[in-house]
Amino acid sequence: MSSTATRPDLAAKPADASELTEARRHWRALEGLYAAAPINRQFVSRLEIAEEGCARIHFDVGSEHFHAAGAAHGTLYFKMLDDAAFYAANTLVTDCFLLTTAFNLLFTKPLHGGKAIAEGRWVSGRRRVILAESRILDAEGNEVGRGTGTFQRSRIPLSSLAGYTDTAMPDVQIA
Repeated sequence: MSSTATRPDLAAKPADASELTEARRHWRALEGLYAAAPINRQFVSRLEIAEEGCARIHFDVGSEHFHAAGAAHGTLYFKMLDDAAFYAANTLVTDCFLLTTAFNLLFTKPLHGGKAIAEGRWVSGRRRVILAESRILDAEGNEVGRGTGTFQRSRIPLSSLAGYTDTAMPDVQIA
């Protein structure tokens, strides 16, 4: 990922225990939203959010994702890169669902199967437009793709989405 990425300033104001609990509740709810999305029935994957502005998607690449030359099709790269950047951005927004307005993608190596991780990080913006970047690492830790997305707030309240509200309890564990 680019060295110009700015990490969220978590030390800007001291967070009390209730703020951390609310943030973690939001992160678990976002993980539930990811798991509930119908598109994710087509991919063996799991979203993990451990801190504000960061998201990781653990996924498996199988032959069902290959193009004719035996490596992962670009649709898999896009989906995982977009999702990782999107969820990193949505950790900063607790009231509404974000929409991807643009996404740039760079393929750096073929992905031939196995386990992989898409890592997303918030770069800038918090109000109207949010910029986040992501990268995919193969099982050996080599970068195979990267992307940068812009996201904007929608009129869809997160609280109206079943996957989000079903997991908004503080002690829910997503497998």
